[in-house]
Parts: sequence; structure tokens; C-alpha cells
Amino acid sequence: MKVYIKENSRYALLAARKLKGERMAMVLGNTIHLHNVTKEDFLLDKAWVCHELRHVLQFRQHGYVPFLGKYLWDWMKNGYANNRFEKEANESECDLSLLNDVEFI
Repeated sequence: MKVYIKENSRYALLAARKLKGERMAMVLGNTIHLHNVTKEDFLLDKAWVCHELRHVLQFRQHGYVPFLGKYLWDWMKNGYANNRFEKEANESECDLSLLNDVEFI
């Protein structure tokens, strides 16, 4: 699976501001958008990478637009931390099998 990594992403900057975070990674489709972290440093943090890869798989499973809708609806309903998609990604942080067959571009 090809996964793209975009450094200095405006999307990730906006997400960092919304969530009041210093560093940010967020996924849109098969691209991981980064703010205030290099690709190299991001890839060293296997838990963080696995978290974001789960989001890539969620996009693939649900479809791009349907997933965005479901994610936003769940966030509005339950809050960011209790969003079912975030919970699933958090639970995937130790699943190093997610790193198999991934090509980071």
C-alpha cells in the first residue's frame, strides 16, 4: 500500500490550531499530513505511525467522503477523544503489523 507523507501541510496546521497541539499528523485519504514534524522524525515514532495508518485504512474501508462524514458526525456527537475512529486508531498504536507492506512516499 502506498502512503504519501506531506510535510508542512496547511491541513495539519489547521488541525493543530483546532486541537491546540504543537505537532500534528492527520490523514486525508492515503496521505498523512504533518505539521511541525519532519517525515523522518514522524517515521521514527512507530506508535504514531500505526495510529495514522489505521486512519488510512479507515478511509479505505469506508470511502473518502463517507468516512469524513462519519468521522465528523462521531466527533460532534461524542467529542474528539471519544470518537470511535480515534479510539480504534489509539488501540492500533501497538499493532506493528500495520507497517507491513507499506511504502511511504
